[in-house]
Amino acid sequence: MRILLIVLAVGILSSCGSDPKPAETVKVAPEPPKPKDETRRFPIENQVSTEVVTPHLLGKAFMPGGTVAHYKKGAVEYDLFLAKMPSGTEAALALPDWRKALEAAKLVPSFGGYFGKDNGRPVFVFSKGEWIAGVAGLPEKDADVLARTLAGRI
Repeated sequence: MRILLIVLAVGILSSCGSDPKPAETVKVAPEPPKPKDETRRFPIENQVSTEVVTPHLLGKAFMPGGTVAHYKKGAVEYDLFLAKMPSGTEAALALPDWRKALEAAKLVPSFGGYFGKDNGRPVFVFSKGEWIAGVAGLPEKDADVLARTLAGRI
């Protein structure tokens, strides 16, 4: 009888504690959708290849994925790039991030974009509507001409 009472007491006491906490669920942010291949938006002349980059276009953490077109004209190699942002506002808000990321960034008032260097490589970047686009690898004057062509194709 004593053993029965002890077993009952242990059973009752063990059931009296706090409820076990449910296992914590770790919320993982959904992976952003893969960017669409926008090769059709780039000029074909001197184009060598295109590549869809996910995420972080040109290695910039603030950039989503996008499309990069590689070009070669004689000994000169350069890239055009394009990324679609969720809205025109977000595209415009990405420009100050580019200004901070580029060395010696300067505003190009006629275009509303920035020209500077990224790891020693010249980069010209601008927004148009919900797009961030640019030219990497060319001096400002040449980049401006190609950027206008690209802007007309967006």
